[in-house]
Amino acid sequence: MSAQPIYLDNNATTPVAPEALEAMLPYMMDRYGNPSSTHRLGVEAREAMILARAAVAELIGTKPAEVAFTSGCTESNHLAILGALAFSRKQHIVSSTVEHPSTLMLLRDLERQGFEVTLLAVDGDGQLDTGEFERVLSVKTALVTLVWANNETGVLFPIARLAQIAKSRGILFHTDAAQVVGRIPVDMRTSHVDLMSFSGHKFHSPKGIGGLFVRSGLNWPALLRGHQERRRRGGTENLPAIVALGAACRLAGERMVRDSEYISGLRERLERGIVTSLPWASINGGNSQRLPNTANICFGTVDGEAILARLDRADICASSGSACSSGGTEPSHVLTAMGLGRDRASSSIRFSLSRYTTEAQIDRVLEVLPPILRELAAEEPASAAF
Repeated sequence: MSAQPIYLDNNATTPVAPEALEAMLPYMMDRYGNPSSTHRLGVEAREAMILARAAVAELIGTKPAEVAFTSGCTESNHLAILGALAFSRKQHIVSSTVEHPSTLMLLRDLERQGFEVTLLAVDGDGQLDTGEFERVLSVKTALVTLVWANNETGVLFPIARLAQIAKSRGILFHTDAAQVVGRIPVDMRTSHVDLMSFSGHKFHSPKGIGGLFVRSGLNWPALLRGHQERRRRGGTENLPAIVALGAACRLAGERMVRDSEYISGLRERLERGIVTSLPWASINGGNSQRLPNTANICFGTVDGEAILARLDRADICASSGSACSSGGTEPSHVLTAMGLGRDRASSSIRFSLSRYTTEAQIDRVLEVLPPILRELAAEEPASAAF
């Protein structure tokens, strides 16, 4: 296997940007002070953290005081959901069937504790029915929590509209924006979203760092006790990763428009090439507004794990869905919620691109993939692969 495979699994994680790595290295070596310390190294660390928080706030269109650093989106989702329920006497939560496992598993646990959870269905394009969303909201609803962009299909929910509806009912609104922040424009100044989770490793900062936007004025409990992060999230801050996150945010802000146009062009090249050479392939969520980098493609009933194994041997990295739910034998809950049968859901492959993806890499995939599919389809029972 070559040292540099073609990496098309950026919705699972992204490579660290050289600029982010360069920014963080001094804080892993000479500038190792604790931001809470009062000596010069602590002051230096605190100033670096202030600059990083300002960079995050600028990227998402908010005030630095509304940004709390966490270990990533899973923690942020838990802080948001559990925090929203801590001071509420209401017991109803509205979400969807296509949420990230970190949300769905928490909601199942809350159901066992006595909360009422409504999971909204999606249609064949992965979209919610806005009318149904309005109908399920009630005086008992404490929180709406919805993913902004689906990590498997890239389908975007109309978060601005849904948050506005929730706001008109006096209901808190949280969105999991792991796949959105750093990829498409976000502006909390014009949004009715109350809480927003994000992860740095989805846009070229290291793993283990992310954040939670908490709108000013919310009475917010600390679920992890400590004085850090304005008492919203205790624990010594991961300063090197925070500095890297700040650098990644500045880079995303500078490059977002250019990167989006470039990446969406590559995705279109990939999708067009696949459906041209394999007319029986179809794009999951292809009729919806999607992230510019995500292509989820169904290859009939050809076994998806077999496709991935052949691609891996050809030095091409892709995935069958969420990295946080991989390893099992069950098909994607997202795709089955969209109406795909078990075989077709299990035959779907996600390709997710980044600014570091090249046209030559896409062309290599288009060269390698069709022979793999034809060979595997020939091994299927007659007519089963299509």
